[in-house]
Amino acid sequence: MNMADRVVRIKRVYLDPSEDDGKRILVDRLWPRGLTKAKAKVDLWLKDIAPSNELRKWFAHDPDRWPEFKRRYVAELKAVDKPLILLKQETRRGAVTLLYGARDEEHNEAVVLLDLLNK
Repeated sequence: MNMADRVVRIKRVYLDPSEDDGKRILVDRLWPRGLTKAKAKVDLWLKDIAPSNELRKWFAHDPDRWPEFKRRYVAELKAVDKPLILLKQETRRGAVTLLYGARDEEHNEAVVLLDLLNK
């Protein structure tokens, strides 16, 4: 499979699964509230790729903190590279959808991960 065939999407975990999701990977540290494992249809839960609790609480989905959040999160990912390596391996196998629980679709860890994977 070449890189052009690799499809990586991001999607709120609360949206219904679809055929073209491919492997569904949850990238949140906490399981999404009110969602059963059956309804979420998560194939892999990469808790360790999520921002640390300290960073997550500091960010609090404040768009004004977004640039600094991205910088700190990328630094965290580089410090513990194993989850990112695993995620990259999964994307080489076929279509992947990164799932997140945040209401903000523009300012969340899945956006940062998608950007990293596309570089």
